[in-house]
Amino acid sequence: MQYDNNNNILLYEKWHGSFSDNPVLNNVVGHFLHSSILVPYHGWRISHKTHHQNHGHVENDESWVPLPEKLYKKLDYSTKFLRYKIPFPMFAYPIYLWSRSPGKSGSHFNPYSALFRADERKLVMTSTILWAAMVAFLFCVSTIIGPLSLLKVYGVPYLIFVMWLDTVTYLHHHGHEQKLPWYRGKEWSYLRGGLTTVDRDYGLFNKIHHDIGTHVIHHLFPQIPHYHLVEATREAKRVLGKYYREPRKSGPIPFHLIPSLVKSIQSDHYVSDTGDVVFYQTDTSHFSSSKLHTN
Repeated sequence: MQYDNNNNILLYEKWHGSFSDNPVLNNVVGHFLHSSILVPYHGWRISHKTHHQNHGHVENDESWVPLPEKLYKKLDYSTKFLRYKIPFPMFAYPIYLWSRSPGKSGSHFNPYSALFRADERKLVMTSTILWAAMVAFLFCVSTIIGPLSLLKVYGVPYLIFVMWLDTVTYLHHHGHEQKLPWYRGKEWSYLRGGLTTVDRDYGLFNKIHHDIGTHVIHHLFPQIPHYHLVEATREAKRVLGKYYREPRKSGPIPFHLIPSLVKSIQSDHYVSDTGDVVFYQTDTSHFSSSKLHTN
């Protein structure tokens, strides 16, 4: 039951239909792989498609979206602490699957969620049933090998997978040296939203990731399979020119990304309630060291 990062890339190929031209094969393999890591295949596939169709849009994006100031200020202290204090945000993925982000209703498991159209409900229900079957399977395994052994061979690798997934996906949309815009209304376009994504160099992990750090081209052309991403990025850079932000080069281990991650989570708290081009702002009063110490 050990997790393989190749599995993660295969999952990504299923979401975008770039694994196979055969949709039935995409769905069968997608269900098998997603259920094995407790992710409802169609629920996540559909919401991830929404993310790609609305990347960089304050209200309509679906992944690591910024909170408008008014909504942010309504959050209780514990929610803010868990959302903006390392390492807690890096374990948010299962919670997001159940209840999405603050301000967004619904669940990836509920076929009647606002995430889905009426004609998608049977697909979502199928994925939820298979997810439940995987939970039942894990329960049966725990009765045979014991809960502690299951925790070792499945639970710990699962938590590592969640932490790594949250870290990578966050860094692809946050933490650049320059503040990047988020858009609303007429200022948003598919191209402008895609160019707010961030490429990353993961050192030795680039090949393990199958070069998913080439995230800009992936967002602009999500149907490109992973084995063409580097080539496509190289060609796109010539066209994009100054609009392409070259990622900082990494050593064998991408330690350089840790400060970017920590700084962004601690400072990128909310965006203005108004305006069609907005940038993250920081709630300095709430996250001062004295405040954290006394609560």
